[in-house]
Amino acid sequence: MTSMKDTDNSDIVNDAKSTENAASAVDAPTAENVAPAEEAPTAEVPSAVAKKRKKKAKDQDSVLSIVRKNVCTYFNLVFAIIAVLLITARDFRSLSFLPIIIANIGIGIFQQVRSKKVLDQLNVLAQASYEVERNGETVSVPMDELAVGDIILLTGGQQIPADGVLCEGTVNVNESLLTGEEDEIEKIEGSTLMSGSFVINGNCKAKLTAVGEDCYAEQLTTKAREIKNKKSELVKNIELIIKITGIAIIPIGVALFAEAYWLKGTTYSKAISSMVGATIGMIPEGLYLLLTVALAVGAMNLALKKVLLHDMRSIETLARVDVLCVDKTGTITSNEMTVTEIFAPVKEGQDPAEVAASAEEPEQSEESEKHGFDLEKVELLPMVKSMKEKAQMRVELEPQRQFMARYIRTVDDGNITMNALKEYFGEGEAFENAEVTPFTSKLKYSEVITSGVTYRLGAPDILLSGDALKRNLPAIEARAEKGLRVLVLMKYLEDKSTEPVLFVTIRNGIRKNAESTFSYFKNQGVEVKVISGDNPLTVSKIAAQVGIRNADRYVDATTLENDEQIAEAVLKYTIFGRVKPEQKKSIVLALKSKGLKVAMTGDGVNDILAMKEADCSIAMGTGSDAARQAAQVVLLDSDFSRMKDIVSQGRQIINNITRSSTVFLFKNLFSTFLALLAIIAMFTYPLMPAQIALVTLFNTGMPAFLLSLEPNTKKQKMSFFRKILSNAGPAAITAFVSIAVLVKVCEGYAISAKSVGVMSTYVMAVAAYVLLVNISRPLNKYRSVVLLISFLGFLLFTLIPFTRDFYMISDIGANEFRICAMFAIMEVFVIKSLTLILEHMKRKKKKEAAGAKQT
Repeated sequence: MTSMKDTDNSDIVNDAKSTENAASAVDAPTAENVAPAEEAPTAEVPSAVAKKRKKKAKDQDSVLSIVRKNVCTYFNLVFAIIAVLLITARDFRSLSFLPIIIANIGIGIFQQVRSKKVLDQLNVLAQASYEVERNGETVSVPMDELAVGDIILLTGGQQIPADGVLCEGTVNVNESLLTGEEDEIEKIEGSTLMSGSFVINGNCKAKLTAVGEDCYAEQLTTKAREIKNKKSELVKNIELIIKITGIAIIPIGVALFAEAYWLKGTTYSKAISSMVGATIGMIPEGLYLLLTVALAVGAMNLALKKVLLHDMRSIETLARVDVLCVDKTGTITSNEMTVTEIFAPVKEGQDPAEVAASAEEPEQSEESEKHGFDLEKVELLPMVKSMKEKAQMRVELEPQRQFMARYIRTVDDGNITMNALKEYFGEGEAFENAEVTPFTSKLKYSEVITSGVTYRLGAPDILLSGDALKRNLPAIEARAEKGLRVLVLMKYLEDKSTEPVLFVTIRNGIRKNAESTFSYFKNQGVEVKVISGDNPLTVSKIAAQVGIRNADRYVDATTLENDEQIAEAVLKYTIFGRVKPEQKKSIVLALKSKGLKVAMTGDGVNDILAMKEADCSIAMGTGSDAARQAAQVVLLDSDFSRMKDIVSQGRQIINNITRSSTVFLFKNLFSTFLALLAIIAMFTYPLMPAQIALVTLFNTGMPAFLLSLEPNTKKQKMSFFRKILSNAGPAAITAFVSIAVLVKVCEGYAISAKSVGVMSTYVMAVAAYVLLVNISRPLNKYRSVVLLISFLGFLLFTLIPFTRDFYMISDIGANEFRICAMFAIMEVFVIKSLTLILEHMKRKKKKEAAGAKQT
């Protein structure tokens, strides 16, 4: 995956997703097939002055890029040509559209530069840093300041930021993001490490041989971007409207001018004005601005809440999500663990109820209070309270405690479970000449072989079997019922006999606001699936504590042997326990195969494969570097409740842009239909550019912008085009027919073209206002104020002498006013009738779909 610095925040609309599907873009060899690089020279670290200059130049280029993208657009070129034509025709009043265009450009540049500044600051805070040996010292270096020749220290959970050669230590690496292969690969001294892969476990030092654009992952990224640059559904739909319009205005404009100037003999000035009036109405000049600004402001608002978007597409995807897949640890629970008790295994012939007599209950601590639970209130099996009995338990379990301390020191894993064990047991002296296998999500245990005896630490239901499992199961399940996690240290002898040595109970604190967050998703109709490597019963109980719906429906993923069984399970179960990393990916793919939009949260390297396949991936700020780099969204403060903000912001953008698109599409459809009819029927397009600009200002542009600021978290169920066409269609068709008939009626009454233009302006404005009222339902205080401002603004501009003259609104006679009023009244009636018919058809179809679903 690319680093955060690779994300171009100035390109607000286009994707910044980097290496997704990179393996399919090029033939990617495995790391072991790549020849080790030659000895790298001593790291050349750029001077502080050079770095500042480089950063300043980069920032300036980004700002200039924003300005260029807002100024140098196709439609701005069209507007420039139109302005030149109007100037040559000396029709200066028709240039009234220019202030709106200039304002659009200025607003777009201002908002995007403002958003870029906030996002850049967040990127600096979020950028991963690495421990590097330079000049005999170990220093922390940001990812984008790594240099060739650096000796970098890598540990489990980190993503490899640059290409290098391993020079000390051993690690297991997953290269699935580069090669598509899910297997973990052991790397020893001399092995090549490729950027974009991540360390599963172990520690090592590596000498960097390529950084930045020279890295293998960056080369994959470049090719992937050349082949596939994804855009969100909303962006694609808006761009489709703009492309169709951009193509259509050229032949229609040429045809209108040719007909008026050469066939009908109209003066050059009038022919140009007529043509411009039609083409101006066809251009959705404010639509792209609204989308760009909405996305930029949305990203900025989330950035202020410590939410970093690597991919602008994610904000829209989350708003449309049907299923949210979460991992228990780091998402529902905190990213820290605490040991709550240790207890001895039940011996053969011993009553399981007596296990309490061999249990040690730790004292209540400030640490446990910090994580949101009280050890004294954890009702497990009966606990012995007397000081004498506690002292006796400590003496009885002391050998096991010391042995566990030595085991922990020997394995030396860096995961959060091992950190909790280190805090409780301390670290003893490591075993000599031991063979060590660190913990992996695939095995579900770690292993130490010493003096011919094998010891394993992991989940009881994975390591225990037969009578040992049967004897200890009541004690294990009693703790699982309370949402606690149990580990067992197992001993394996050469004669293949096994025995449990010690049980350890661990608890995660529930994240603050987790319950309210899951309640929000429940109310929003988003289904939650919990995918975890822990005991399914434990996960089920924790999920029930935070109010996840159907938390009692759980399954042990080890019983799901193939993709077909997983596809059936995703519809039946909510909780998936004992899940392997590749199964997480299969669960996500199974949900997507059902036509569902899937989001996946995670914080560890074992979540990355599933995150990569999800429609949207979310990582916690306290999670592994690899997970943060792979995710499209990073919750930097690890506050899961921020998910509500992301979904709300995304839905506000989708709903308000959809609503705004409706009013712009009305103008585009109406103008296109009327222009085509003018060409076919050979009459002069009745509306002048200034009159179109007046209607656009108060009935389209301003209300669309104001309505786009309103919070709106309703989930969109209808497709974008179906929604806007069903809303804009009745008004656009009615306005088109009304003005077409009005033109013919006025010809019969010998009404001047000037008056026809004014009457057509009023008729178009009425249709636009009725549409505005329809899409604003149900009315509230804010929407009512927007409608009132729109109506009064238009009325005021038609009454003030200066604005009347500027927008070419002249007086009309009493007879002309009666005709205009009659058409306006009929127009309102027809639009309302068509709207009611469409709504009735929608309700009927919805009932039929609900009936079919029940059947």
